[in-house]
Amino acid sequence: MTTAAHRDRVAADSAVEVVTIPSPVGALSVGASDVGIRFVMWDRDPRPVPDGTTDDHRGTARRHILERARVQLDEYFRGERTEFDLPLDPQGTPFQQAAWAALRTIPYGETVSYGHQARLLGDVRKSRAVGAANGKNPIGIVVPCHRVVGSNGSLTGFAGGLSAKAWLLDHERTVATGAGRLF
Repeated sequence: MTTAAHRDRVAADSAVEVVTIPSPVGALSVGASDVGIRFVMWDRDPRPVPDGTTDDHRGTARRHILERARVQLDEYFRGERTEFDLPLDPQGTPFQQAAWAALRTIPYGETVSYGHQARLLGDVRKSRAVGAANGKNPIGIVVPCHRVVGSNGSLTGFAGGLSAKAWLLDHERTVATGAGRLF
């Protein structure tokens, strides 16, 4: 099922199926192609749902991927999962793909700066480009752009909102330190 806001923005026939998953940080729209997860987005995300999506639930592979995503996101929010094991199918430029791959190397419960992420990509001068690529990360939470903060440790822009970013970081720190589960 998609929310009304997202249903208005999806195409009639395509190769991406969408479901809405409730979470402690708001409803998440999750889209999957036959290859993997294409996006995880918040209802309040200012970016439009990528073109070519549908909620017709015809693709068996897509349904299987979406069910795995639902289960793993639920486990993550309960504090039972610290890594996702999902096939991914993000759409982006080669630089964006590299930036998103670097995000997946940031350990659970930790944060890095944009400068650090740029160094991971081989050029510390690309911090702004990294920030722009992270801002286009279509697979929130699973590809953990919430783990990137300003050079002084401050929370910076996040598609789900800064309160969601703070919640995700607090949740991961709590689980990583064994202090208990938040949800």
